[in-house]
Amino acid sequence: PALLSYRRSRPLSPFAPPPPQLPQQQGLARRRRLRQTPSRRHGAYAQPRGISSSALPYKRTPPTWLKTAASDVEEMITKAAKKGQMPSQIGVLLRDQHGIPLVKSVTGSKILRILKAHGLAPEIPEDLYFLIKKAVAIRKHLERNRKDKDSKFRLILVESRIHRLARYYKRTKKLPPTWKYESTTASTLVA
Repeated sequence: PALLSYRRSRPLSPFAPPPPQLPQQQGLARRRRLRQTPSRRHGAYAQPRGISSSALPYKRTPPTWLKTAASDVEEMITKAAKKGQMPSQIGVLLRDQHGIPLVKSVTGSKILRILKAHGLAPEIPEDLYFLIKKAVAIRKHLERNRKDKDSKFRLILVESRIHRLARYYKRTKKLPPTWKYESTTASTLVA
């Protein structure tokens, strides 16, 4: 009752102090605030929580138990790339099926660099490729569900990310300066 009378007696003004909170309410409010505010260490579009991640080993030499030669690893990489697998998928394949934890420690160069040396690197960088793929899927969904406002909003966010990333890749010369993302021709890029 005391809390209610306090609320009623105060004028509704933006400068009025908030009503007193019970200790358990304060903890809940703090947790909610922490959950909603994105951490500064994350990217512009990343999820707001979770800082745990795996750490690479300090030693950059290949593990003693690994008996695979560098030439064999390169051969596996080129074979997988010819099947149409992306660099990250090749890394997962090598780790899970062949027990190669880190290609760079074995061969001296990363997967993408090996692919570039053999002329098998993807035309569009991988992260940009998957963003375009996502945008195409959302657009296809919107053709069937025109009233889906949330998807329309998410499409705007994804396309903003595509434009930002494309600008970076043009600057670093990983994409030609004439390259442009167009929603009408996007499906041919990821087909």
